[in-house]
Amino acid sequence: MRDKIMDRWSTYEPFYVLLGDKKIADIIITNHARSRWVDRVESEKTGFEDICSFLWENLKENKIKSYYRNEQDVYLIDEDLVMVAEFSQMDKETDIAGNPLHKMIIVTFLGRMSETIELRDLKSYYSWLRHSRRMTLIKNSRKRK
Repeated sequence: MRDKIMDRWSTYEPFYVLLGDKKIADIIITNHARSRWVDRVESEKTGFEDICSFLWENLKENKIKSYYRNEQDVYLIDEDLVMVAEFSQMDKETDIAGNPLHKMIIVTFLGRMSETIELRDLKSYYSWLRHSRRMTLIKNSRKRK
């Protein structure tokens, strides 16, 4: 979904917002991300347009930051909400200088750090998840034998 509101008159280039070194001109929400939004973020404004408008506003206000400095896929919105995003170049769309524009594909929303304390350190959170899943699988395999 592209940004619908443009404040400029007679513009010659597509609208984009900078996020790091990427020029974001479009946002795509996956179905998985939408279901995670309903489960972990908000249960009232759950449409794709609601989520996109929320993300556009935060992009414009420069409230979306990279979670880790060297990681390019986990982002923090307004110092609280953690999301995973991927980027792909847009076909046949460039800025005036000829640099490529990007689509931001929202993979999932992990939740709010204020509600889920484990999200403060993602590396330990993921290792804990892997360990707990592995232990569950081991327990289930013991039961089957």
